[in-house]
Formats: sequence, C-alpha cells, structure tokens
Amino acid sequence: MKEKRKGFHSPLFIQFLYHFNRDRDYYECHEVLEELWMEEGRNPLYQGLLQVAVGLYHHRNGNVNGARKLFRGALSKLEPFPEDALGIDLSRLQRQAKEYLERLERFDDAPFGLDVFTITIVDPVLDEAVEAVARRVGEGKGRQEG
Repeated sequence: MKEKRKGFHSPLFIQFLYHFNRDRDYYECHEVLEELWMEEGRNPLYQGLLQVAVGLYHHRNGNVNGARKLFRGALSKLEPFPEDALGIDLSRLQRQAKEYLERLERFDDAPFGLDVFTITIVDPVLDEAVEAVARRVGEGKGRQEG
C-alpha cells in the first residue's frame, strides 16, 4: 500500500463516503472504491468496505443471497483492522454489518427492506472533505434546477 501523509485521504475514498452516507448510491460506491482498491494493491480493508456497499446494493435489488455472501466476506476482511482505520469508526461499521447479516440470515422468515446505515467519520479533516463534496454537489444541483 502506498504511504500516506497523516490526515491525507484519497479523493476516491472521500467520494465513497459521500455516496455511502449521503446519496446512498451503493453502485457508485462500488465504482469509486474499486478504483482505489486496485490503486492500493488490492488492500483487504478497501475490499471489505466495498463488499459492505455492494451487499447493500444487492439487498436493495432483491438479491438476498448475494447480500449475505458479501456481508460475510466484508466482516472477514474488516476484522483484523484497527477500530479507527482510515479515519472512520470501523468497529461501529463492523457491528452494524454483523447485525445486518444476522437479519439477512433470517430474511426468509422475517423479510425487510433496505435498512441503510452510516459510516461514522472520526477524522475531522476527512469529515470536512466529505462535507465539501456534499456542498459542491448541492451547488451543482441548484445550478441545474435554476
């Protein structure tokens, strides 16, 4: 993996968090994070995050078995990393993903629709970068509508 300056986050990771937390576009999450995953030598941390997003994408589209498989893989990949890896609350995300998988495992008896969750950002620099993307996207929408 490439060495990073403290407080530096790839624009692709920032876009991933924007799509995951703000517009819930899990397909776009996949697009941007897959590019970063490839750039970073197929880092399993990025792969695990990617699998959470794609798992939600599959559940949204009715592919419950695919969602289960992806959540299982994500939990396995994310497990060895520190709880604040990449400036996010990874331990909280792991708990949310585990709970979601448990619900998916019971889906046949207790079906449910997509239940979104948010990746908590603990690094203030990263949080501001995601906010900046949200402002930029919001400004772009205002210009298009006006």
